[in-house]
Amino acid sequence: MIDPFGDARVEGVSIRSLPKVSLHDHLDGGLRPDTIVELADEAGIEVPETDPVRLAGWFGRQSEAGSLEQYLETFAVTTSVMQTREGLQRVAREYVEDLADDGVVYGEVRWAPEQHVAGGLSLEEAIEAVQDGIYEGEDIVADSGRSIRVGQLLTAMRQNSRSAEVARLAVEFREEGVVGFDLAGPEEGFPASGHREAIDIIGQAFLPATIHAGEGAGLESIRSALLDGRALRLGHGVRIAEDLDIVETQGEEVRVRFGDLARWVRDREIPLELAPSSNLQTGAIAQWGKQLEDHPFDLLYQLGFAVTVNTDNRLMSRTSLTRELSQLVAAFGYGLDDIEAFQLNAAAAAFLPVEEREELIELIGEGFGG
Repeated sequence: MIDPFGDARVEGVSIRSLPKVSLHDHLDGGLRPDTIVELADEAGIEVPETDPVRLAGWFGRQSEAGSLEQYLETFAVTTSVMQTREGLQRVAREYVEDLADDGVVYGEVRWAPEQHVAGGLSLEEAIEAVQDGIYEGEDIVADSGRSIRVGQLLTAMRQNSRSAEVARLAVEFREEGVVGFDLAGPEEGFPASGHREAIDIIGQAFLPATIHAGEGAGLESIRSALLDGRALRLGHGVRIAEDLDIVETQGEEVRVRFGDLARWVRDREIPLELAPSSNLQTGAIAQWGKQLEDHPFDLLYQLGFAVTVNTDNRLMSRTSLTRELSQLVAAFGYGLDDIEAFQLNAAAAAFLPVEEREELIELIGEGFGG
């Protein structure tokens, strides 16, 4: 079993000890295996394995199927134990604690309230339960002498019909922990243009959006997220590399011809919420290869795209932000300056007021010895 908090040292510095920013991490993809077992036992829910170690292994095996659809099937297990106020609150509290243990100083947690009402909770009650858990987690971290701040990204499932309702709640709760809006779920056949009412609601309220695009589908999905969805960030967005044509390679020199969409994303510095391990597992980068070294992450970084590093689903990918960065260091030979650049990109992209983004950037700089 891979240690999700496996660490590496870069230029003599522990990656886990460095301040980090997490922008793309799903609440229902980050549960502790022992918490799933305990909550399932209390609720009388059957799970694939009742031993936490074996359950973690089951999630890992299921997530290696190579397609987004099969990867998403594992969420039926996690969401099943997140249908009560107590369950949601506990999962959110532990989520914050686990991020802090990974060196994260600012995180945005995305989750779909509509998937957590089977036990009788209203959407509002579910949101309040998660926020209570976040507050508890932040207090626990503060009591330990550390600091972390976590904001909610309310997600609407693009294959369903509740996006306008979720958008209204995102606006309603923006002063109570919600920092933005998201669309998730299957991209093929469900473009952002099908959620015009929801996008208008958040647009008129000037609430920022990050939309899943360029993971399960290609350039048209990204185009729709930007033009129809008014996305300020791209959830994954890795397939923007399809709009890049490598003209010539000479040693380490690579000449690339940009398509109009790729040039727009690069020139406008639209952040890409890349999740290397997850992108491998879901087949999002299958056209480039099956190893981390094949991921277009480095190409996008070298070409000046606003790349950020994320975990997506820590349980399914058996990972942490530290591990994702450690793997990128091993694959591409990055140093401390590169790791800092990824954190600064993420801080600049955070859905925070500019003054708070500047404070976060300063905190990162201090943590990296700047």
